[in-house]
Amino acid sequence: MTIKEMKPVEQLQCLLGEQYISEDGEEYKVELKPGLSDLQLEDLSRRLPTGIIPGEIKELLKFSSGFEFYGFEEITFDGVGQFGLEMLFPNSVQLAGDGFGNFWIIDVNNNGNWRNVFYVCHDPAVVVKHSDSLTQFIEHVNEFGKNGKNSNLDLIHEKIVMDIWKKEDGFVELENARQSSDRIVKDFALSLPENFVIADLRNKPNQSGFAWGKFGPNVERARRHDSELLWGIERQVKKGFLSKLFGR
Repeated sequence: MTIKEMKPVEQLQCLLGEQYISEDGEEYKVELKPGLSDLQLEDLSRRLPTGIIPGEIKELLKFSSGFEFYGFEEITFDGVGQFGLEMLFPNSVQLAGDGFGNFWIIDVNNNGNWRNVFYVCHDPAVVVKHSDSLTQFIEHVNEFGKNGKNSNLDLIHEKIVMDIWKKEDGFVELENARQSSDRIVKDFALSLPENFVIADLRNKPNQSGFAWGKFGPNVERARRHDSELLWGIERQVKKGFLSKLFGR
């Protein structure tokens, strides 16, 4: 059975028999957190866009609400509404933090589907597509435990974010997007103000991303497409001395 065919709970169960070694040379295993009760599941569902938890996610949450793993603060599957930056991810589930203010989150669309996992870094301020699904994220955690610096997780955490920030910020100029033959991109570009750029992660592989803070940390005016992995980010115009002086 391939990862794409496996349910999240099946992938998690595969980790239970594994033995890992920390950077300090200490052996450790996955330590599961308790599953959620029916009452807790009902409460969680009310905080989701459609009020419904997908079947395979509910199955996982009944089995376990998360687990302990070396290198993470903790990994949880019930962190609905805990992550900020709603202008970039209006509905999300916070999966884990690295202890330095950076997080792994699941993007939940308006239809209630739990989709891609993203790594959201604040220094540098970059968003990276990390895993295609929660199942693959759990496998990427396993890979990190086994392969360390050669894993997808460590590569994104240590290298890819800097590459995106310094070399390829992941943005498409608005004028180019407005001339696109892709109707979805074109319509989205036409809905944005002139001083915006577009990030398009549709059909992009893992390790693709964009530098959400390239034009400053204030992204309150950022816009997210209703259903696609498309973002509009404001390119803030630097004000001259006289403009600042007279408040214009």
